[in-house]
Amino acid sequence: MNSTTENVLRASHVAKTYEEGGLRTDVLSDVSFELKRGQTMAIVGASGSGKSTLLHIIGGLDTSSAGEVEVEGRLLSTLSDAERGRVRNRSLGFIYQFHHLLPEFTALENVCMPLLIRGTAIADAQRQSAALLERVGLGKRLQHKPSELSGGERQRCAVARALVTRPACVLGDEPTGNLDEDNAAQVYGLMLELNQEIGTSFILVTHDTRLAARMDRTLVLHNGVLVEKGIGNRE
Repeated sequence: MNSTTENVLRASHVAKTYEEGGLRTDVLSDVSFELKRGQTMAIVGASGSGKSTLLHIIGGLDTSSAGEVEVEGRLLSTLSDAERGRVRNRSLGFIYQFHHLLPEFTALENVCMPLLIRGTAIADAQRQSAALLERVGLGKRLQHKPSELSGGERQRCAVARALVTRPACVLGDEPTGNLDEDNAAQVYGLMLELNQEIGTSFILVTHDTRLAARMDRTLVLHNGVLVEKGIGNRE
């Protein structure tokens, strides 16, 4: 883990409440934590505990009802939609349970997308993307479309796409939940290797307590309340 103590992400007293037809539903209540640069964290809890909602809020994909989220020193609540979009593109990467690769594009083209959105020249984007795809074991699959890749290969491509901009933090929502046990372990191991090599922080929502134990820290949510902050078994 990177030795610097700089905060990449900070959540302060985050709450999320939905009100419909006079019915109030508290999804998150007073959740606070900090993530250091290069640190890895798992968020665990039963279905409906608020894990994905918390991830969407700290990723700027949803807004909180109360509290603040800070990404690399910038309060998301003070930013316009366009500014939040730039923070997501420059500071954050996203990996989901389903890879969400664009089916009409090749692996190389999919990984290039975040760089092209940033304004990187096509040749540079292709070079950087090809190098990262090689690193995740897809160097011979650059021109293959998602339908031509296995489930594990598609998820490794999604990992490369999330990391190609060298974000400060990658947010993963059950990123190995759609894979068999062997492929899940391989993809999880790959993310931890890249964390060590690149220094990108990771926050992963997972149901797998064995995988969560490999992270630096674990947050446990119960009915939207942070009930435990644990230390993982990672060496």
